[in-house]
Amino acid sequence: MSTVSTLAAQAIQLAQDVSADDAKNIQAAGSAGFAYGLAAIGPGIGIGYLVGQAVQAMARQPESAGQVQTTMFLGIAFTEALALIGFVVFILLKFV
Repeated sequence: MSTVSTLAAQAIQLAQDVSADDAKNIQAAGSAGFAYGLAAIGPGIGIGYLVGQAVQAMARQPESAGQVQTTMFLGIAFTEALALIGFVVFILLKFV
């Protein structure tokens, strides 16, 4: 018997032992994790772009580094709020 068919047989056995409520909880956890993963991609890209542009601006005009850095930290905070909202949605999907 091949490995694939062994794994398939084990999956069928596990599926027969799982109740409908447990199957729903497993599916909800997987969906919530996927949703949070998608929600974290956007802020990650946004923060990376923001910091890169801020470093470039500070390199071009070092005398304005303080103002650029302050604005950068505000932008990071607002962008990170999106990731936190995604985490809250993840928790709501998981437990509701």
